Amino acid sequence: MSAQQSIQLEFSRKYDSAHAWQYFRKHQDGIARRLSNLRDQQLARRALAIAGEPGLVLDLPCGAGRFWPLLAEKANRVILAADNSPHMIDVARRSQPPEVVARVHAFQASAFNIDLGDAAVDSIFCMRLLHHIAEPAHRLAMLREFHRVTRDTLIVSLWVDGNFKSWRRKRLETQRAARGGSSANQNRFVVARSVIEGEFAEAGFNIIGAQDFLPGYAMWRVCTLRKAS
Repeated sequence: MSAQQSIQLEFSRKYDSAHAWQYFRKHQDGIARRLSNLRDQQLARRALAIAGEPGLVLDLPCGAGRFWPLLAEKANRVILAADNSPHMIDVARRSQPPEVVARVHAFQASAFNIDLGDAAVDSIFCMRLLHHIAEPAHRLAMLREFHRVTRDTLIVSLWVDGNFKSWRRKRLETQRAARGGSSANQNRFVVARSVIEGEFAEAGFNIIGAQDFLPGYAMWRVCTLRKAS
């Protein structure tokens, strides 16, 4: 077993069937969540445009298939989808529109060990995973696996610093630590922009586009990357 195959993120162990359905429902729970989802979709659509509207895309992790209808907007696009949790894939197949599901070829896979050949897809679409990875070595292992599998581009979302929410989060965690408490949300992490940009470059990617969820306020950023020549 390779080093990449042995990586297992702790948070990913929780996604049994009940958690998978909960994950599906949370993005439809209330007006704030629905507006947030609309903004996510907008950023994802722009990222795909920046990437040149790739024809063969791997959605990983696909979760409950939240972005499948968006990926299917391009009529001739071939959609592969993978997730570490078979329960997530099952929920996606059962919850998304049948005409969309019919176009998606889904399989179980870890982002650290994708069962596809080199340069197998035009683009990898990776939303809401990178902010769960604290260890730089783990992020780099994942990015290198993405570099191997994509022929051209990679779209990723993550939490970055340099905004109000990251400043407030750091301040609250510092106060909590001073009181002897543990940090909240230990499965979600903010990465300095300079750090992640260096990791992108080390893995062999150039940034060709970056979009912020709410510039100056929110931590979410969607980056479109292209393999360096």
